[in-house]
Amino acid sequence: MILEMKGIQKSFGENTVLRDISLTVDKGEVVSIIGPSGSGKSTLLRCATFLEYLVWFNCNFVL
Repeated sequence: MILEMKGIQKSFGENTVLRDISLTVDKGEVVSIIGPSGSGKSTLLRCATFLEYLVWFNCNFVL
């Protein structure tokens, strides 16, 4: 595993864009995040790279 995210939650004001999202990426694995506009794809990536402030998160990286 090189990335593990558990129970990610993110809101902008009262608009919840990520609710209880979990993701595991193993070494050598290629992952695509797809969905309609406004579904939180970019926000999820920004959370994974700590570019978004999270009130609560559980995120592990293995380099």
